[in-house]
Amino acid sequence: MGAFIGVIFHFIGGFASGSFYVPFRKVKAWAWESAWIMGGLFSWLIVPFLAAALTVPDFMGIIRQADGTTLFWTYFFGLLWGVGGLTFGLAMRYLGMSLGMSVALGFCSAFGALVPSIYYEISPQAGKLGIGDLFGSTGGQLILLGVAVCLAGIAICGRAGMRKEKELDDATKKEGVAEFNLVLGLIVATISGILSACFNFGIEAGKDMAGTAVSLGTHPLFQNNVTFVVLLWGGLTTNFIWCMILNAKNKSFGNYTDRKTPLLQNYGWVALAGTTWFLQFFFYGMGESKLGNGASSWILHMAFIILVSNAWGLLLKEWKGVSRRTMATILTGIAVILLSVVLVGWGNSMN
Repeated sequence: MGAFIGVIFHFIGGFASGSFYVPFRKVKAWAWESAWIMGGLFSWLIVPFLAAALTVPDFMGIIRQADGTTLFWTYFFGLLWGVGGLTFGLAMRYLGMSLGMSVALGFCSAFGALVPSIYYEISPQAGKLGIGDLFGSTGGQLILLGVAVCLAGIAICGRAGMRKEKELDDATKKEGVAEFNLVLGLIVATISGILSACFNFGIEAGKDMAGTAVSLGTHPLFQNNVTFVVLLWGGLTTNFIWCMILNAKNKSFGNYTDRKTPLLQNYGWVALAGTTWFLQFFFYGMGESKLGNGASSWILHMAFIILVSNAWGLLLKEWKGVSRRTMATILTGIAVILLSVVLVGWGNSMN
């Protein structure tokens, strides 16, 4: 029953992650960087702080008393994830939710499965498999097969994007995705997918804080909320610096107070987007605490996000006007990526 509840929590988190970018599409007359960082203040600062305050007694005391090494690595992985999160937003901007999330999360699933084993090969730990061990175990071989299948699925999705590029005129492409740019989008989606996997590593780095929270009376469902505070400080740092650079470069600082734009509505939409984004990891933390397998939880989370984001992509007509063959190609690519997620998750559970 606990595992089933964990899957439900992951589905809710996946639905939140797959849906968070929809409110951003409602923001009017703001530069992308202005909307992104204002939503990010809710995602990475305000809502995580509130969630921790409501669920973890004396969470700031836990952070202050945490070992310096724990804080450093949790924050550092947050910085790296922040680059992934930043380019994730750009992937949605240039590819749309369907293609952008499929490519980015496909890479995220693959690297999320491989990087820990590379780390444990360099720095062995009891009970953890290095990359060499993967080749010698059935579970490890399934993980490697899943990664290969994932890369094949990404290639198929990329092929669908190329067909869309050729089939549609600029006006039709921009009706679904206003700034559609296949080459640039694939580049940033690849970077995003690789670095976004660092979020899972940050959760692992902050396990001592989560354990302290439980020992002080925090319900195990909410133990990761204290870790999220430090981890997301790292993400906020990266995104804030870059968005301020873009504000200066594009002279878009005026967006925040420009009364010629629908300010109240814009702030409402970015607040909704940011809150929805954080809910993915609020429920992810609850699901991970039930399943007790960080790697499999991460893979399951990715699968639900891919499903939900592609449903939104179809509803928002991002593939409107393409041929049946192109539609079949993108659907095949999505199915292959989901198959890879199942294979990696199965292999992780065996290990």
